[in-house]
Amino acid sequence: MNFSLRPRIVIIMWIIMWIAAASLITAVSCARNPDRATAQPTKPILKNITPADVVRLRWIEGSWRGTGDIDKPFYERYKLENETTLLVESFDDDKFSKASDVSRFELKNGEFGSEGANGSRSAASAIDANSVTFEPVAKSRNSFRFERVSDNAWKAILTWPATDTTPAGQRTYNMERWPPAEK
Repeated sequence: MNFSLRPRIVIIMWIIMWIAAASLITAVSCARNPDRATAQPTKPILKNITPADVVRLRWIEGSWRGTGDIDKPFYERYKLENETTLLVESFDDDKFSKASDVSRFELKNGEFGSEGANGSRSAASAIDANSVTFEPVAKSRNSFRFERVSDNAWKAILTWPATDTTPAGQRTYNMERWPPAEK
């Protein structure tokens, strides 16, 4: 055996091993994380909310027009059905004639949240007399905050984390009482 070739073979073997290791590390780090679809809350979910806390959201009751970084306004109506349930109806126009979507935020076992038709779920991580913040619990990624500005206005602030293909972001919708109050 020619011993002068041996150092070259060892070097080539090391290069091949480093390329294989780098490829494996790259593949693993770039692989899509299936658990991202089932988001973990970014803030702890409150487990001790009471009906008195839910009733503090009475400021959000009413019919609203939402505007922001969108092509056309959207319309929603918020109503406390009782001391444990906030009903949210979405409408296609400002006549509020027929709801196109309905969701409920309900207080169950000390947790105030909403479940979507696809099994997604969000729950409150903070609640006070002028705001409520929701975090993703299952099959959801966005957190959102409803923040009172005045008797006739509030903001819906949606925040989402980065994914493998998109950066983290935030969008704010300005909600105004609709129709506007007469001055």
